[in-house]
Amino acid sequence: MSNQLQRRLALLDDDDHRALLGQGLRGIERETLRVDRQGRLARTPHPVKLGSALTHPLITTDYAEALLEFITPAEHDISLALNRLDAIHRYAHSRMPDEILWSVSMPGELPSEEEIEIAWYGKSNIGMLKHVYRRGLALRYGKAMQCISGIHYNYSLPEKLWQLVAASEGIVEERRNALRDFQSESYIATIRNFRRYSWLLMYLFGATPALTRSFLRGGAHGLETLSDDTLYLPYATSLRMSDLGYQNDAQAGLRPHENSLESYVTSLMGAVNTPYAPYAEIGTKKDGEWVQLSTNVLQIENEYYSTIRPKRVIRTGERPVQALCNRGVQYIEVRCLDVDPFEPVGISLETGRFLDAFLLFCALEESPLISAHEGQIHARNFARTVKEGRRPDLTLTRDGVEVPLKDWALELIERIRPVAELLDVEHNESGVHASALGLQKARIDNPALTPSARVLEEIRALGSAAAFGLRQSELHAASFRESPLMPAEEALFDEMAANSLAEQATIEATDTGSFDDFVAAYNSSTLCGNH
Repeated sequence: MSNQLQRRLALLDDDDHRALLGQGLRGIERETLRVDRQGRLARTPHPVKLGSALTHPLITTDYAEALLEFITPAEHDISLALNRLDAIHRYAHSRMPDEILWSVSMPGELPSEEEIEIAWYGKSNIGMLKHVYRRGLALRYGKAMQCISGIHYNYSLPEKLWQLVAASEGIVEERRNALRDFQSESYIATIRNFRRYSWLLMYLFGATPALTRSFLRGGAHGLETLSDDTLYLPYATSLRMSDLGYQNDAQAGLRPHENSLESYVTSLMGAVNTPYAPYAEIGTKKDGEWVQLSTNVLQIENEYYSTIRPKRVIRTGERPVQALCNRGVQYIEVRCLDVDPFEPVGISLETGRFLDAFLLFCALEESPLISAHEGQIHARNFARTVKEGRRPDLTLTRDGVEVPLKDWALELIERIRPVAELLDVEHNESGVHASALGLQKARIDNPALTPSARVLEEIRALGSAAAFGLRQSELHAASFRESPLMPAEEALFDEMAANSLAEQATIEATDTGSFDDFVAAYNSSTLCGNH
């Protein structure tokens, strides 16, 4: 254990400070495709009974019109967030009698590109901005990519905890914004540790070792054939997070520097403002219709597809990077988790408990700056794990030496253990975090217990990735429909849906100015003022 980790754990283990660990927030965003009873992509519009995709706080859409996104409120305990997620699933199923939710991150059989509808948010300027942005994504990545789903895990520690750590480490408050900057840089340091160790998450929670042939649209892939409709790699953990997933040439060289918040923001804004010749050839309009928001490397900063992001809740009319510049980092968003097809809501409580221990470890542990060369090594370790994570002799690079993945993974579990034990003391519970750690240790000892191995075994038995996805989706849909929400709870969701539709109508009725002017103002908004 490093001196810093030891010192910070001792600080937080004090009777006066331990309660701070229970004051952080957790939230989940779960993406899931609407499909018909045969597992085919739904061709219907976003169900009006679910409310407005533009303004509903809990139920929206992501890239494709059929790709739902469920957002839990932020809670102090992950079990509460999962209860909220469960309720959203039950409500959605009750309002979609002819459709079910796809239970795997990679889509089943897909129709042609023309038949995949891009998400629609109504005719307001802000709604059109969201729609045109997605048109740009379709141009840049293809529509099949817009049918991939995942789990995003939002995580924060309370500001008082950062203040306590800052005071104990001699950070003086006299300097303007000193504490805010300390918190921001601490989250950026957390992200650097995440880069070092996130391959472990892919080994433990990757659940896409195979995909349907139709997803690749006839492109080159290097995968093996499992059946007529299914391709796979024998030791893969997450093909979703491999080079077959959400990537393209323009972003290939984009590696925002995470050695400070300033360098991260600067590199991201460089990409938003740098023209990319192939996009410039297309232009922003075709036959008078908007096809993308800009011809730059990124249309907006959210297009940067990262496994983790520093975040801040944005204000009306504000861009994500402006929020970071003006008020600092508030939480982090982990974006690399596959949907767990064995869990009705796509993620288990034990996974959440492990993530809490893992992310707190990343936040408290020493986190040296990462050179460009080291960044490449971390990326390579991650890439090896997603494609070959269960290979018995797989090695990763650590400090210039090749070490077996299994050995390093077991070492990490032991380094995280004191953090899990501290969380259990604070939670006053009988070892739930240590127990979650034990479950993951068993997966390291026996790769057959990993989700990716279990998924592959089921796909082999059924002979098809699409058949496996449909079976799991039907099972989960049946379980949700068999135990619907209480009438009072359902009424609250109905009210939220109605309010969201009214809010969208108000936005559309009060909109002023042309869409062209709206986009111009958005693209030229002073991103970071003088910060």
